[in-house]
Amino acid sequence: MKKELYQEIETPEGVEAEIDGDTLKVSGSEGVNKKKFSISNLDFKQEGNKIIIGNKKATKKEKKLMNTIASHIKNMIKGVQEKFEYQLKICFSHFPITIEIKDKEVIIKNFLGEKIPRKMKILEDVEVEIDKDIIKVSSVSKEFAGQVAANFEIATKIRKKDKRIFQDGIFIINKAGKEI
Repeated sequence: MKKELYQEIETPEGVEAEIDGDTLKVSGSEGVNKKKFSISNLDFKQEGNKIIIGNKKATKKEKKLMNTIASHIKNMIKGVQEKFEYQLKICFSHFPITIEIKDKEVIIKNFLGEKIPRKMKILEDVEVEIDKDIIKVSSVSKEFAGQVAANFEIATKIRKKDKRIFQDGIFIINKAGKEI
């Protein structure tokens, strides 16, 4: 059943949004967030301080796409008002793990007593702070902050050993303001 569906997202004061084709640029007090959307059959326009997404003959597929894009836009607006922050905890039982940040690369030394350090890259527009055993990852983009936090967990993943005994690693303890 095809019917007319439109969704309006209102931009609050202090937040500016610009639509250029299928790219949305949102700027606010914390920074600028830019994303390109895949809008095949949807109308994507801006009227005043509202962003309108929809279709005159929308099916279930367009409705799902419309709701997903609306969620992304709401996260973009929330991110430029207040940065998304993830917290990770460094856990070790015997070998103390040390972490260094050089340019846009993180070097994890002495993980499980390994001689060769593990390395991971930090995405652009993401800030990483280390305070003793807590790592804070913050960004205006929820996707980038979450990906860098996940990369920390992946970099210290233990393979071919019993996970019940070898519990060392870096683990997410706080996801964008929600305790885990």
